[in-house]
Amino acid sequence: VVLSVGREFWNLLAGGLGVKAVAIECGHLFNHYPVFEGVAMSGHGFHVHGPHDHEVEHVAQHGGDSFTSRLAVLTALLSTVGAIFGYMGGHSQNAALLYKNEAAIQKTSASNQWNYYQAKSNKQNLAELSVTLTTGEAQQKFAQAIERYKKEKEEIKVEADKLEAEAKAADKKSEAEMHVHERWALATTLLQIAIALSAITLLTRKRWLLVGVYGSTAIGLVVGVMGYLHL
Repeated sequence: VVLSVGREFWNLLAGGLGVKAVAIECGHLFNHYPVFEGVAMSGHGFHVHGPHDHEVEHVAQHGGDSFTSRLAVLTALLSTVGAIFGYMGGHSQNAALLYKNEAAIQKTSASNQWNYYQAKSNKQNLAELSVTLTTGEAQQKFAQAIERYKKEKEEIKVEADKLEAEAKAADKKSEAEMHVHERWALATTLLQIAIALSAITLLTRKRWLLVGVYGSTAIGLVVGVMGYLHL
């Protein structure tokens, strides 16, 4: 078939016809061969139309089912809101991880301070022992060292307590963000269920499934609002 069309095309060119005229003649030739069914000819060239093109033309000319249209719009809205919830869930999870890392860093710093505090205590104990074993100027020197160690220990203790408090605060923030993340994750899951039910409703045309769609959507939105309000 292709060779036959090619020979006709060459003969037309050899006969002196212009390219546009030859293209029009080939368009007529296509109508005689079943293999080229669905190939259309226009002033801009050849176009192959698939089944989906005919469906689109049908909807554009006659309009779609109102039930289908409303359900399609609802599904698009659910997908948009679900994407926003998913983003917020990822953000809250990242925030929880950052707070958890911060808490770990503060705990490590506090532990280092307590180790430093313990080292000063050991030096103070040695100085107190030296006071009992010495007299005169040496004893006075160790006594001054004891007072210096006590002062340094107080400063170290204040810093260690501060770091521990910051670590506890970071842990609480991490737990709060994880709680919010669970809210966003649940809300996203409920909206995904609603989208799946919308697809099933569209395919089966069973309107009673809309109860599940609306129910999942309502609960998902409520949970999303709770996540936004950190409840």
